Amino acid sequence: MDFKVINTAPGTNARAGEITTDHGTILTPIFMPVGTVGAIKGVHMHEMREQVKAQIILGNTYHLYLRPGMDIIQRAGGLHKFNGWDRPILTDSGGFQVFSLSENRKLTEEGAHFRSHIDGSKHLFTPEKVVDIQRIIGSDIMMALDECPPGTSDYTYAKRSLELTKRWLVRGWERFRSTEPLYGHRQAFFPIVQGCTYADLRRDSARFVADLGAEGNAIGGLAVGEPTEVMYDMIEVCNEILPADKPRYLMGVGTPCNILEAIDRGVDMMDCVMPTRNGRNGMLFTPEGTMNMRNLKWADDFSPIWEDSPCLVDRVYSRAYLRHLFIAGELLAMQIASIHNLAFYLWLVTEARRHIVAGDFAAWKALMVEKLNRRL
Repeated sequence: MDFKVINTAPGTNARAGEITTDHGTILTPIFMPVGTVGAIKGVHMHEMREQVKAQIILGNTYHLYLRPGMDIIQRAGGLHKFNGWDRPILTDSGGFQVFSLSENRKLTEEGAHFRSHIDGSKHLFTPEKVVDIQRIIGSDIMMALDECPPGTSDYTYAKRSLELTKRWLVRGWERFRSTEPLYGHRQAFFPIVQGCTYADLRRDSARFVADLGAEGNAIGGLAVGEPTEVMYDMIEVCNEILPADKPRYLMGVGTPCNILEAIDRGVDMMDCVMPTRNGRNGMLFTPEGTMNMRNLKWADDFSPIWEDSPCLVDRVYSRAYLRHLFIAGELLAMQIASIHNLAFYLWLVTEARRHIVAGDFAAWKALMVEKLNRRL
C-alpha cells in the first residue's frame, strides 16, 4: 500500500491524499461504509459503486469468522470474489465486537476467549489468529487485535489494557511479517492507538505504534462514551505523534460534524454504521441539516429528497413519497434512506477534499458545521 499527501489546508491539520492499493486508489479524506458481514445493509454493490460512489468498504473479522466461516470464504477466493466488490476492503480485527460481549468473553495473555453470539460455541482470538483470518478474507487493509476499553475506564484499568494491547500488537506484527497474502494482491497491516481518555497513555501508545513503521495507523477506543470534546482532544494528542506520511484512520466515528472535526485534526479515514442505522430509522443527513422522514411536514412535500445530490435516487424520489414508504412500513424506505445517507457521507468527504485543495477548508467547514447541526 502506498500513501502520499497532495495538499494541506492553511490554518488546520486537514490534508488531501491518495492511498494506492492493488484494488484501486482511494482519495482521502475518505468515509468507509460498514459492511459487517460482507454486505452493506439494504444496498447492492452496484449501488455502492454507482450511487454512493464508495471507494472502500469494511468487513468484520469476528462476524465473517463465525458466519459464513473461513472455509467458505477461502473456497470463494476471498471476500472480494465472495461479495462481488472489486474495490479496496478494510477489515476490523473483531476486537471491538469481542470486547462488547462483556458477559461472554475473557481476556488472557494468550488472547480473547469468547462465546459466539450465534450459538454459544467457544472460540479464541489470538493476535496471530486474527492475522491468519484476515489473510483468508483477503482484505487490502487488516487491523491488529486490541482491547477497546470503555470511555469511562479508570486510569489503572486503561493502563493495564494498553500494556496488553501493546504486547498483542508485537505478536500480530510478527505474524503479519512472517506470512504472505493468499490471493496475489498486497495487504497492509494497521496497528491501533489506545489509551482511553488519558493523554499520557495516548502519547505512549502513539509512540509505540509509530515506532513499528507500519503502512498506516489507526486511532481506536473513541466515541465509546466519552464527551465529544474529549474525543477531539485525544485525536489531537495522537496526531501530534503519528507520522504525517502515513494514513491515519479514526475508527467508528461518527456524525457528519465529527467527521469534519476529525479531518480538521489530520484524520484521513473514517467509518461508522450511523448512515445506514439512522437511515433505517427515518433520519436523513443533508447539507442543510437532518430530516426526520416520519414527520408530518414532509407529507405533501413533492420536492426531491436532495435536489443537488450526486446520487440519482435522491433526485428521482420525493420527500412525500419517502415519508409514505416509512409510514407504510415498506422496506424500500430503508433502502432509499440508506443509499441517500451513504451518498451524503461520501459527498461530504469529497467536498472536504475539494476545499482542502482549494485552500478554503477552514471557512467552508465552519459554515458546514453550523448547517449540519440544524434539524429541518
